[in-house]
Amino acid sequence: MSGMYNAHRGMVPQPRVNDLFDQLRQEYEAQQTRIAEYEHKLQQQLQEIEAVRQNVFNLENIHSSIKQKYEEEIARLNRELESRNVHGHAAAPQPPQPAPPSIGHGPRDLFGGIMSGQGGQGGPGLAPPQQQQPSQQDQQQSQPPHIPPPPSNIQLPPSQGQQPGPGGYSQPFMNGYNNQPPPQPIASPGAKPRARPPPGPGTPQQGNPPGPYQDPRGSPNNITRPTPPPPIPAAVSNNLADIDPERVPASQRKEGNDWFAIFNPRVPRQLDVDLVHTLDHHSVVCCVRFSADGKYVATGCNRSAQIFDVSTGQKVTTLQDDSVDRDGDLYIRSVCFSPDGRFLATGAEDKQIRVWDIANRVIKHTFIGHEQDIYSLDFARNGRHIASGSGDRTVRVWDIESGQNVLTLSIEDGVTTVAISPDGKLVAAGSLDKSVRVWDAHTGYLIERLEGPDGHRDSVYSVAFSPNGRELVSGSLDKTIKMWELQRGVPSISGTPRGKCIKTFEGHKDFVLSVALTPDGRWVLSGSKDRGVQFWDPQSANVQLMLQGHKNSVISVAPSPIGGLFATGSGDMRARIWSYETYHQRPL
Repeated sequence: MSGMYNAHRGMVPQPRVNDLFDQLRQEYEAQQTRIAEYEHKLQQQLQEIEAVRQNVFNLENIHSSIKQKYEEEIARLNRELESRNVHGHAAAPQPPQPAPPSIGHGPRDLFGGIMSGQGGQGGPGLAPPQQQQPSQQDQQQSQPPHIPPPPSNIQLPPSQGQQPGPGGYSQPFMNGYNNQPPPQPIASPGAKPRARPPPGPGTPQQGNPPGPYQDPRGSPNNITRPTPPPPIPAAVSNNLADIDPERVPASQRKEGNDWFAIFNPRVPRQLDVDLVHTLDHHSVVCCVRFSADGKYVATGCNRSAQIFDVSTGQKVTTLQDDSVDRDGDLYIRSVCFSPDGRFLATGAEDKQIRVWDIANRVIKHTFIGHEQDIYSLDFARNGRHIASGSGDRTVRVWDIESGQNVLTLSIEDGVTTVAISPDGKLVAAGSLDKSVRVWDAHTGYLIERLEGPDGHRDSVYSVAFSPNGRELVSGSLDKTIKMWELQRGVPSISGTPRGKCIKTFEGHKDFVLSVALTPDGRWVLSGSKDRGVQFWDPQSANVQLMLQGHKNSVISVAPSPIGGLFATGSGDMRARIWSYETYHQRPL
């Protein structure tokens, strides 16, 4: 019985088990095939999405090219119209010439007046002079209300063809606006001839009465302040330039031999400032930048970059390319140190980027590719990549190791300023078209376009990332600074703006030319054509102080990466190093 039972157990189940295993194997293989098909379809869809993104990117470039051609034609027609309007009233107009997009609004550019010393309302590089009766030349240069302002060149060097007026100022350009609100630019400005005037700015001087020099804006409505600072009102005024320094309580002002600072009497004083060094130059100081360790500061001026020891104020070296033609001017518009401090990159109006070996004073790399002047540079913290912005409407990223241009980003108008985020993942640029753009630094995808109802109403001249990389500040010819909260997510195919303007800083009396943040993110710095430097609280957008330490526009401001110091560069042919620290009220 047991034998039969065992035989029965061995005969029946075995084939069924094999059949079940075969069936399971077939189902598993079929499922694997379906999974492979799904993965293949998914990969195809991803490739299609990538192709769509690339097509959109290409279409944007084509659109930019077409728009550029239309704008060039409009600029040419505007020049012809302007030449007809001024014929018989002024000097014979220059024949129309094709020219690059402009950084400015009037016959030349924003910094033209600064660098030639022919500023006033004309350049508009200088702070406004005292009111004077309009001259015959002013009346000749004014335009009928139905005609837009003439196009201008994107050059930052000295202006051409401006005759000095009373007090050493040139007669007002049409972009001086004669204290009227500036017109809103609607297209890329055009060009003027590139001829240069004799070098050396003739900086207008102010009278120096006993004590600190008076507020250069000379406001007729000085605001009287009581001796004790009043309580903080609901709406804090940031117009410190309207305050008479002589009427500010001693605790709310500080004076030096040729500078003064006013601290906002309507907010608690938190800072103290002082002059550390004055660095004299032979031409306009276009830019200032500290090394990463804070030991050195570099300046860019006519034909050379100079490096100074921060502790002593002594010049360490001068970097000048002697192979360049010595005729005319060659302004260095931007400088930046490599993170290790071994190299200094310079960008100039000859369209070249030079990377200097500082110790040996030799050029390690020369990057050629831009078609117009270079206005801004920034070194990535990896020490390998440099971003550059130019009037040729492009942002380019360069690899210092390979010496190659690894990324080119084209936009619709001249690029005035660039910045790389602290983590190196983003590149931001400001433009004449009033927008700030943010790209992925590796793919070149446009992630954000910061503009709109809360955006700037005029050209953006400076951008800077916050230390944490989550915010961006921008300074504009609309006299404001804005702080943007970045939405760092998936790149936007359409380029729809997603960044949010979270603060607007208002208080400068003229164009904002440079912005930066202190390394702790506690303060926003700004330099302006009104000759002032202001410190702002990014949490409240209230101004903490206004520093008047230059006799011309403050073109560049830069905080030391280690804190406690900042530098300023100006059209008065000076760079200055200042200290800032927490204010401790002295006991009575």
